[in-house]
Amino acid sequence: MARQALIARPSALRSTSDAGFTLIDTLVVVAIICLVSAIALPSTTSMMSGYKLKGSAQAINNLVGLAKMRAAAQFSRARVYADLGARTFRLQVWNKTTNQWVDDSGVQALADGVTFGFTGITQPPPNTQAAIGQSPVCTNDAGANVANTACITFNSRGMPVTNALPPAGVVTGNSGLYVTDGSAVYGTTVTMTPLIKSWWSPARDNVWVRQ
Repeated sequence: MARQALIARPSALRSTSDAGFTLIDTLVVVAIICLVSAIALPSTTSMMSGYKLKGSAQAINNLVGLAKMRAAAQFSRARVYADLGARTFRLQVWNKTTNQWVDDSGVQALADGVTFGFTGITQPPPNTQAAIGQSPVCTNDAGANVANTACITFNSRGMPVTNALPPAGVVTGNSGLYVTDGSAVYGTTVTMTPLIKSWWSPARDNVWVRQ
């Protein structure tokens, strides 16, 4: 009998170890996963929103730099045309032969959740604009203002100028385009020097940080 008990004991051990997880074990694991997901989701959502905002801001900043180079290379006028309502922007060059603005890039859209604006910020970045605001409205080929737009324009020497028809236009330091997702603001400004600068600030604060 003792020998039979010894033989049966390993079998009993194997039966216990092969039982697997109980329903309670599974429910505990599921609860832990749900808890971790609930904690991580807001952080992940905020991080993705920040990436979208920064990506849109960098795209505008890069296009402003390209407009400056285009103006000098083609010995003409070039600008970044922002449609504030449609949330789009593009590069345009003044065709001196046909006397009209011509698109020099495809139309780019801001990322989802990103709009033109500065969400309650009242002060411009240091040593830039006199007062915070989007660049002056764009003009059409005839020189008339286009509502709900903003343009950063460069002359053939790469200087930022007002939006009067070529060859008119006064050098200005009031150029800027700002985008926001409601929690932060990025801005691209152009000084009279001309120096293109990129900025970031939390929404509704005046804490501008040079990027």
